Amino acid sequence: MTGDCTWRKSSYSGGDAIDDDCVEVAFAQVVRVRDSKNTAGPELKFSVEAWQGFIEAR
Repeated sequence: MTGDCTWRKSSYSGGDAIDDDCVEVAFAQVVRVRDSKNTAGPELKFSVEAWQGFIEAR
């Protein structure tokens, strides 16, 4: 399911060190979030409404 959207790396993601936080997000039918250092790994998926609530609460 990686080819059907464009992933964007968070501007808050750290550098290339192994313990840096690296997050990517993609907007498709749902909002998808993954670890940019493990792009084949699991994803979190959120409804657009849930994602909007998260963004507004930060």
